[in-house]
Amino acid sequence: MLVSDYNYDLPEERIAKFPPEERGTTRLLVLDRKSGEVRDSYYRDLDEFLNPGDVLILNDTRVMQSRLFCELPDGRKRELVVLEKHGDEPQRVMYRGKLHDGDKLFIESRGAVRPARRHGRPAAYTSPCQAPDPLDSNEKFIEVTRILGNGIAEVESEAPLAELAEKYGTVPLPPYLHRDATEADRKRYQTVWAKNMGSAAAPTASLNMTDELLDRLRKKGVVIKYLTLHVGLGTFLPIRSDKIEEHKMHSEWFNIPADTIEAINNARRGSCPNPFFSGSAPKALAQVLDPSKKEFRSPAPKIIALGTTVARTLEFYAKTGKTSGEDDIFIYPGFEFQIVDALITNFHAPKSTVLMLASAFAGWDNLKNAYEHAIDEKYNFLSYGDSMLIC
Repeated sequence: MLVSDYNYDLPEERIAKFPPEERGTTRLLVLDRKSGEVRDSYYRDLDEFLNPGDVLILNDTRVMQSRLFCELPDGRKRELVVLEKHGDEPQRVMYRGKLHDGDKLFIESRGAVRPARRHGRPAAYTSPCQAPDPLDSNEKFIEVTRILGNGIAEVESEAPLAELAEKYGTVPLPPYLHRDATEADRKRYQTVWAKNMGSAAAPTASLNMTDELLDRLRKKGVVIKYLTLHVGLGTFLPIRSDKIEEHKMHSEWFNIPADTIEAINNARRGSCPNPFFSGSAPKALAQVLDPSKKEFRSPAPKIIALGTTVARTLEFYAKTGKTSGEDDIFIYPGFEFQIVDALITNFHAPKSTVLMLASAFAGWDNLKNAYEHAIDEKYNFLSYGDSMLIC
C-alpha cells in the first residue's frame, strides 16, 4: 500500500489560516461511510445527529506553550518545539535551522505576541519580546546533547523543558499557517475543557466544540466522557517511506479513566442501524424495526470519538487492554475498528497519518469524494477549519 495512493489536491485558499471569529460557527460535513452519502450541516447542530445514550468521548489534554525562540552564541536564531517526555527518557525538541551536538541555546522571552487579526487584516504588531531576563540566568539555556535526525534533537536544561515552555514559549501553531501566534491563538488553539498539560499540538477537531453545545448534548441524554492523549511527535512527522506499512508511529502518553471504560461497556449492547441518514435529522429515541422479532426497538448507543487522538487511544485499548501508558498505534486502511462507531474529525492534509486513519474508518473512495465535495462547497481545511462527522 503506497502513501501516494492517499493524496488529493488541496488549494491553498481552502486552508484556514485563522480561527473563526466565534468558536463553534464552523460547518460540518456528515458522511455515511456505508453508502457514501454526504450532507452539509453546521458544527453547532451536532446534537441533531446523536441520540440519547450515545457516548461522546473527548480528549482533555492541554497544549503546552511549546514553541521556543532561541539564539546561538553567534546571534543566529533558532526555533524549537518542545516534545512530550515519556518517563525517564531524554528531553527532545523539534528544531528549525541547523544545530550540532554541544550547541548552547539562549531562550528569548516572547511574552507579547501579535494581536488578533481584525476584519481580515492584521492589527499593528507589538514588540516580540519582553524585557530580557539577566543573561547569566542558567534557567534560560538549553544544550543540545545529541542530534537524532529528521529535525529532532535530545537536549538538557536546568529546569524541565515543559516548565520553560510555559514560562517563555508561545503557541505551537502548525507550520503550514506561516505566521506567528496572536493573542487569540492562546485561547483558540486550546479546547474549552483542556485540563491535563502535556500536548505539543491541539486535538483540532475539538477546537470547534463549545460549552453551550456540550450542555445541549448532555440535556439530550448523550453521555460525555474523557480520556487523555498527549499529542506529540507522531502528529508532526511526515510519512517518509513509500510504503505505508513501513511507517513507525512515535509513542504518545495516554490514560483512559475507569468511568470512561464503564461507559463504553454499558453502551456495548450490540450493533445498531444507522439513524443519521433516515431522511431527516434523527429524533430522540427513534424506533427501529427489528425484522427478526417483528417489533420496534431503540437503536443501541454508539461510541463517538471526538478526533483522531480519541480514536487512536480507544482502538489501542481495544487491541492491548491497556488503559494507561504509551500508545504507538498506526491506523491505516485495512484496520478493523472495534470500539469507535462514529468519528468527528477535521479535514486533513494529503498523505498524512491522520488522513490514513480517516480513510481506514470511512473508506478512501468515500472520504475522497467527501473531500472533493467539501472543496467544491468551499469548506475550510486543517486545524482551524471545518469538521466532518463520519458515521
